[in-house]
Amino acid sequence: MAKKIFIPTLEKSGLHSRNPHRFRYDFAKLIESCPELEPFVHLNKYNTESIDFSDPAAVLMLNSALLKHFYGITNWNIPENYLCPPIPGRADYIHHIADLLAEGNNGEIPRGENIRVLDIGIGANCVYPIIGVKEYGWSFVGTDVDPIAIESAGKIIELNEGLKGKVELRLQPVAADIYNGIVKPEEVFDLSICNPPFHSSAEEAAEATRRKVFNLNAGRQTKHLQNFGGKNVELIYRGGEEAFVRRMIQQSSRIPTQCKWFSTLIAKSDHLPAVYKSLQIARATEVRTINMAQGQKVSRVVAWRF
Repeated sequence: MAKKIFIPTLEKSGLHSRNPHRFRYDFAKLIESCPELEPFVHLNKYNTESIDFSDPAAVLMLNSALLKHFYGITNWNIPENYLCPPIPGRADYIHHIADLLAEGNNGEIPRGENIRVLDIGIGANCVYPIIGVKEYGWSFVGTDVDPIAIESAGKIIELNEGLKGKVELRLQPVAADIYNGIVKPEEVFDLSICNPPFHSSAEEAAEATRRKVFNLNAGRQTKHLQNFGGKNVELIYRGGEEAFVRRMIQQSSRIPTQCKWFSTLIAKSDHLPAVYKSLQIARATEVRTINMAQGQKVSRVVAWRF
């Protein structure tokens, strides 16, 4: 076998300065934390260690290793075909939004369980609360329309001592609602976060998956149909990302004083004009756009308040 080459100082472009994933994965350390990862690690064409990112089992095990090594999560799993998110990008959202909260706290990032965060669409993976609890000690309320996702997130919380008492789960019984039926009267959050459904139809989601796997395999045929998975409720909303966020903005305007900052990821820059128009109609008093990048992938967070 060719000699392994590890370059620990090569920084990934665009990631937040506090993001622990901004350097190449140190697979030796990850395997030390999670030995189950070792069978999935191989030398790539650049003679460096990697995994097959089109293989769902490999991606799942990498996530498990990252969560164990960096966040102390010893028991993490998700049901088959549920969203297995890229941890570096999720961490970036948390760190950037922490900077936004710092602006209203004399430049210091507010820490501790008194900082309450509402995670719209926590998913089966519970990743945002995991990162926010470990990095800043925040407390979370996670919502989802999918009972299986809520059950999965509940198991993760129950099996990891550091999450107990810091993450509350609430099932959203009405799929069309986002804040309605979730935020209780007189309840106040410092922040709400969301990774909205991206696609407008199952066909669109399937085509995006095929394209992603094709690119990951440089055009070669593969047996893997998905890499990050995802159920319909996680990926699909009638009208797609733009429609979901516009509805989110509309409902947030009904509880203007119950959240200090509302926020959401926006994957497509083409959606920004409609989002800004909705915020104008809703009479948001302040709007921020936070650009993020992971290599060639560019996204942004839009945050607003009333």
